[in-house]
Amino acid sequence: MSQQGGRPTRHEDDWWGQLYDDSTDDAGPTATADSLDDRFASAADTVDPRSGGATGDGSSDAPPAVESTVPPQRAPTAPDEGPPRQRAPWEPPPEAPEGPATFPPGPKPPGFRDLPDGAPDARQGAPAATQLDLPVVPPPSATVDYVGSGPPTYDAEPTALPVADPDELDDLVADTVLDGARYGACTLRAVSVRGDSARYRGEPRRDSLLTARFGSGEQALILVALATGARATPGAHRAAAEACQLIGRAVGRSHQRLGEDIRAARRGDLKSGLHRLTDRSLGKLRASAAEQGIDPEEYSATLRCLLLPAHPECRTRVFFGIGEGGLFRLRNGEWQDIEPRVTADDTTGEAVVGFGSLPSETPQGDRLTMDLGIPTPPSPYEPAPEPPREPFRFRASVARPGDALLMCSGGLADPLRGEPALCAYLARRWSRGAPPGLAAFLADTQVRVKGYADDRTVAAVWEA
Repeated sequence: MSQQGGRPTRHEDDWWGQLYDDSTDDAGPTATADSLDDRFASAADTVDPRSGGATGDGSSDAPPAVESTVPPQRAPTAPDEGPPRQRAPWEPPPEAPEGPATFPPGPKPPGFRDLPDGAPDARQGAPAATQLDLPVVPPPSATVDYVGSGPPTYDAEPTALPVADPDELDDLVADTVLDGARYGACTLRAVSVRGDSARYRGEPRRDSLLTARFGSGEQALILVALATGARATPGAHRAAAEACQLIGRAVGRSHQRLGEDIRAARRGDLKSGLHRLTDRSLGKLRASAAEQGIDPEEYSATLRCLLLPAHPECRTRVFFGIGEGGLFRLRNGEWQDIEPRVTADDTTGEAVVGFGSLPSETPQGDRLTMDLGIPTPPSPYEPAPEPPREPFRFRASVARPGDALLMCSGGLADPLRGEPALCAYLARRWSRGAPPGLAAFLADTQVRVKGYADDRTVAAVWEA
């Protein structure tokens, strides 16, 4: 740099002059003048300080330099110094400075965020401002094995298989069945799991589950049926499976008319028509027991069903059935028990619709659906078996976006009504907006409660 502060026009000459200028102060007088080798060693040391100088024969006069593990740091430039000098053509390029990488101004890549001022850098232990952070990994799902006062009596996993007959292998029942679908505005998840008690004793699952779609396109109708066989009877699992098959055939043959009634909100027609289909199906179950020489009271089952139209603009959800269980709705993070209530008048004193008496209108004012496409042949049994005198349960409701509708057997309905911790856990798990996947739904329905060890069969519907 000149005395007036201007820059030299030729950096190579300036550098060479600084290196050999006689006016530059030396380290001190020497006994002899510098030799050519001395000047070469000095120049080599200036170009690469780590070389330590070299002699004419290639050896080094100074001890070998130890390469520092500390990355070279560039000294800050004073405001009046101007830009740093340019590198000479023979100079090695400067080493890249190490330190936390930063993104240019603008949106950051997904999974990365900016650290606040003063936050420690996890890799160097020093404060940093805006820097590249590690991807934000969500914590694992907080699944649990059980809730309540203590662990259940039985193991959480299956222990013993049911005994098998080599000539009746189609009579075997799997420990767990799992299914799901998405139609219209709803997402369906359904599962049936053998209870802890049956798993321990090697008994078959008494619950049965049927999921079926009748029709196609927007006119399709989805049926979910679950049945539970009588307790402590050898053929309970067969009776439950047959009950699901019977109601499935009845609904499938009448699905067009039922779909029209649902879309048109003909509540009276639906209630009376489904009452008739249910009574006829369970009447055939009792007839099957008589044909097998089994007491009809032992070869019986409870039956609960959901009808879901596939049309995206129809949010009517229809529940019907006979027997104990549960029907719940999860809305705004809170459970609602919407099981239809029945009284003693529902079980005595009135003729069973579809068996002997077919009035045009019920005492409640519901018009009957007389023709669902099912012929009524004369009964081969005299007297004709009657269905059990259980109250018929029916509910048709319009779902709201964000609702979750839950239909279940007594194996889950009882602990939901008896253990608040289970209600809170499932409400937290199933109120996250998106429906759970099949594996997550299975894990949620298997959360156990001490004192409740029956089979669990569940169908849940999430509204988009």
